[in-house]
Amino acid sequence: MPYFTKLLLLIFCFVLLVESRRHRRRRWTTHPDVQRASHIFKRNRDLTKAWKGKTEQLLRVDEHDFTMRPAFGGPAIPVGVDVQVESLDSISEVDMDFTMTLYLRHYWKDERLSFPSTNNKSMTFDGRLVKKIWVPDVFFVHSKRSFIHDTTTDNIMLRVFPDGHVLYSMRVTVTAMCNMDFSHFPLDSQTCSLELESYAYTDEDLMLYWKNGNESLKTDEKISLSQFLIQKFHTTSRLAFYSSTGWYNRLYINFTLRRHIFFFLLQTYFPATLMVMLSWVSFWIDRRAVPARVSLGITTVLTMSTIITGVNASMPRVSYIKAVDIYLWVSFVFVFLSVLEYAAVNYLTTVQERKERKLRERFSCSCGIPHSKTMMLDGNYSESDANSLAGYTRNQMAPEEEKPEKMVVHLAMSNESNSSRKRGLKGHVGLRIIQNTHAIDKYSRLIFPGTYIFFNLIYWSVFS
Repeated sequence: MPYFTKLLLLIFCFVLLVESRRHRRRRWTTHPDVQRASHIFKRNRDLTKAWKGKTEQLLRVDEHDFTMRPAFGGPAIPVGVDVQVESLDSISEVDMDFTMTLYLRHYWKDERLSFPSTNNKSMTFDGRLVKKIWVPDVFFVHSKRSFIHDTTTDNIMLRVFPDGHVLYSMRVTVTAMCNMDFSHFPLDSQTCSLELESYAYTDEDLMLYWKNGNESLKTDEKISLSQFLIQKFHTTSRLAFYSSTGWYNRLYINFTLRRHIFFFLLQTYFPATLMVMLSWVSFWIDRRAVPARVSLGITTVLTMSTIITGVNASMPRVSYIKAVDIYLWVSFVFVFLSVLEYAAVNYLTTVQERKERKLRERFSCSCGIPHSKTMMLDGNYSESDANSLAGYTRNQMAPEEEKPEKMVVHLAMSNESNSSRKRGLKGHVGLRIIQNTHAIDKYSRLIFPGTYIFFNLIYWSVFS
């Protein structure tokens, strides 16, 4: 009997213990916070635990040979492309290239990557899965340097849809060649192209095309360059032929750049124009001020040489003439001609003085002349003044040091002077008028500015 009583007591205690635990569990599950957490857990359950295998097993990566393109042996697989230009980093005239950062996206369908899905949602992966599946082998034609950004990880995105459609996106910086024409520099416009093409697959295996036509190319509105104005971006496509391998689809990203002229106006055109105008100052300086006129001419010539050298130092060594070369060299010729103009003035002045000296030596002595008259003659007297000298003969010339600007001529009245003597004197005076060196400076003050203004009108009308 005592044994039976102990057994009943033990069973009773066990039942009480079980009921107490069930009661505590019921109280915990009915708590509001616990119910809310349970709801969130059911809604956001970890999908990686829902699949019974790895991602590769879900996409059946191990069951297919992804070294071959989709639908191998059939028609060409269409691969759509769209591009978003993030920045146009630099344009180099010396290297003839440009640097661009862009988001390059590919769209194609690979049924080998299809997977079952109840909600028709896509799956997104990073660059680690890209190495295990087939992706288009698109490269940049005429590229000098290019790389995929890898900070903090590889900037690659792969998005797979249940029906096998794939979106492959990457962030790339590429430096590509741009054939520039500098014949109108710096009043030029340049058109550069970034070309995309499949490296291995011809148009029979892979067909590259712009996914949305001209809408496939998008640019950031904040893109700007210091020396260029970006006029427009547009897309084109065509076939490229290689004699060894065949025809390939090639896509073009074309953009047109217009150079800002204001920088070159301040650094090149204005200084060159001022140097030309400065060389004209010598036309108003006395022809006997040799140091002033020579130093002014040499200074302007050397300054123009420095401007030409500085402009060409920052440009590629092309074999044709640029627009800026035409302007600078014509300006250099004007400056150089102003130096030659004074050389001509100085030479004619020397020749004139030599002839006057010989004339004084020839008529240094005159006898038997009853009356004499002294007149002051300079190089600007008129024909009427010369005719008034018909009744006079040369008696005596003043020394060279006594006539800084005017020539002192002592003329004597002679009633016995014959007509031959009058005609000789009249011819001599006419020669002095023709050889008047002041006239060269006077004509230069009008010819040089007028010709230079005419050149500027033609230059800016042609190149602007």
